[in-house]
Amino acid sequence: MTEAGGTGGREVIPLFPLETPLFPGVVLPLHVFEPRYRRLVADLTALPDGAQRRFGVVAIRQGWEVEHVAPAEALYDVGCTAALRMVAPQRDGGYRVAAVGADRFRLLDVLVPTPGAGDDEAGEPPYLRALVEWLAEEEAAEEAAGDVDGLAGAGTTAGVVPDDVASDVARASLGLLADNVRDLFARYVADVAVRQSGAPDGLPDEVLDALSPDDLPDDDAAGEVAATAALLREVSDDARGLSYLVASSALLTTEDRQALLAESATRRRLALESRLLRRELTLLRALGAVPVPLRQFATPMTAN
Repeated sequence: MTEAGGTGGREVIPLFPLETPLFPGVVLPLHVFEPRYRRLVADLTALPDGAQRRFGVVAIRQGWEVEHVAPAEALYDVGCTAALRMVAPQRDGGYRVAAVGADRFRLLDVLVPTPGAGDDEAGEPPYLRALVEWLAEEEAAEEAAGDVDGLAGAGTTAGVVPDDVASDVARASLGLLADNVRDLFARYVADVAVRQSGAPDGLPDEVLDALSPDDLPDDDAAGEVAATAALLREVSDDARGLSYLVASSALLTTEDRQALLAESATRRRLALESRLLRRELTLLRALGAVPVPLRQFATPMTAN
């Protein structure tokens, strides 16, 4: 088996289906109480020091139950590993777990346990496992994507753009795209906060200033917006981290989030988020309501 993060490498890993995708760098707290997943946590914690204690998180398609249909039909095909960071055994035999999103993968085959699996602790595990292929990020390749064509003929010879010029322009345009998404997300979070708190006047035109607690009449909403502002500052110079923060925190459908997780290029992920945030802002202002509490925005992230 190859190590995680390798391009095209394959490996068998345990699976933990959830209702929503996990993204790299996002903290995942779990209360593990089902016997099969207790066994999963026990198996991981029993690994020797230095081993990778991780499992794959895959989202369940809307309307499906994994137990009642073939797992290959019930699960999306792109997921993210969760690396264990904290395991706290509970009196009832369960666990409180904190994990962090790590590497993206594509499901190639789902290995379903046979009936009675897990009765023998040394035998076949009772949880799903999968053969996965690791998905590489396209950070280097995407720098030139969509930027070189616009430079051809502009002060160049025979339409050939020097590599250093193309790279500089690509990085600058990625920075502008990230700034646009950051501003849209700030406006979006502040808009939700104002509507949650019942303020009738909407938002000021300023985007980042809208994250100031002084603009919000409700203390709880202000505190949650301040937490989101802190996360935005944490990824202020990290376009990839910003893209995953927005993907995991915005009130998007599972399908939208899954599309963002499946996207390997930060540039294209941010471009999709720009369109999605503009759509969501339009819907918020047209409907005047939000579907869930703002606390879902404050998704913990880590640099790992």
